[in-house]
Amino acid sequence: MTRSILSYETLVRAMAGATGSVVGMAVFYPLDILRSRLQVDEAAKLKGSSLELLVQLANDEGIMSLYRGLAPVLQSISVSNFVYFYSFHTLRRFTPKGNSAIQDLMFGILAGSINVLMTSPLWVVNTRMKLEKNNYTSLVEGLGDVYKKEGVHGLWSGTVPSLLLVSNPAIQFMVYEALKRKLMSAGYFDNYAAFLVGAIAKAIATTLTYPLQLIQSRLRAGTNLKPLFRDMKSKPTTMFRGLEAKLLQTVMTAALMFVIYEKLVRLVLSIMRVKMS
Repeated sequence: MTRSILSYETLVRAMAGATGSVVGMAVFYPLDILRSRLQVDEAAKLKGSSLELLVQLANDEGIMSLYRGLAPVLQSISVSNFVYFYSFHTLRRFTPKGNSAIQDLMFGILAGSINVLMTSPLWVVNTRMKLEKNNYTSLVEGLGDVYKKEGVHGLWSGTVPSLLLVSNPAIQFMVYEALKRKLMSAGYFDNYAAFLVGAIAKAIATTLTYPLQLIQSRLRAGTNLKPLFRDMKSKPTTMFRGLEAKLLQTVMTAALMFVIYEKLVRLVLSIMRVKMS
């Protein structure tokens, strides 16, 4: 069991996943800023297509507003995805006879729960930095300030919907691994296939879990949920506000992440196996 938990291959996969997520997020970060604003700001402030809103934000607040809080987000996502990939692939090693879609779903839920409990405070600070609610200069400063003002509860605000949202990466990995197995058995899995499969998996997961993501973002931002529920009664589509920007950002980020992940895993493992032989 110790050897499985401390597997070199699992470490490589975790590092590759963290690297891929950082690159993907850096490339499509303005869409993540837009997604946060659409989920939390009042509806009257931001209207139009994603491209129009990005131009509007750049004109009103400056081009750098589209990259507000980028450094701490990259730090957080690297930690978060390292924990997730490591946990997920460690769990998979306990089923040496092969994995099924249901097993991948369960492993994804467990890995996601571990990730949420360990990294939620990082995302609380990130959400507030994106919305310019606080001018923190670093994650450490933000974590200290939230703890000082709101205590442990503030650092883990939004944890309950976050735990429910472990279904998002769980569904994503279940679909990705299932499609990957089918394509590999047919001999068609390459970089283009990884990009397409990653995009499809994330699109399905995001659409199914979006209302929970909306609630999560508002809780992390310290926003009252009553206006959201009030609007939802008269206009149910309110729960999918910002979905277009979220899909654009997460689908493209996930697709790029999986391409980089697959390439790095193959490269590093092939190099090490040559050296070890």
